[in-house]
Amino acid sequence: MTKTLAELARKMREIDFAMLSTQTDGGAIAARPMSNNRDVEYDGDSWFFADDSTRMVADIERSSAVSLTYQGSAGLLGMRPLFIAIEGQAQLIRDRAQFAAHWTKGLERWWPQGIETPGLVLIQVTGERAHYWEGEDEGELILEESALSDIR
Repeated sequence: MTKTLAELARKMREIDFAMLSTQTDGGAIAARPMSNNRDVEYDGDSWFFADDSTRMVADIERSSAVSLTYQGSAGLLGMRPLFIAIEGQAQLIRDRAQFAAHWTKGLERWWPQGIETPGLVLIQVTGERAHYWEGEDEGELILEESALSDIR
């Protein structure tokens, strides 16, 4: 059964961390865990804060093609594991109004000065394709700005 974007988004709300993969200047793939801070009303966009001096930001400045991978919890009582892979384009945002729109209180742990932190950057990942696997159910969603087409 093919999932809709709304169904996938509901499941993503339960997953706090994603692995964000970028391409390095040497052509290697680099990945690091990123918290979405429960800012998941997934509509094709994911949001993450980072420090402007990181390799990840330099990678995105060179190539905006990125991927996100999510793994939901699987239980011992027969719960089916959930895996989601999203291919998309990243954009670096340095606008404090956008920072404020996506800021959550727990972020002060890493950036005590809040949205006024020097070098703070917001990464917006706009998904183009989402692949999912939930137990034996798998599918792919093509994400577009205003419409969603399901394919297998």
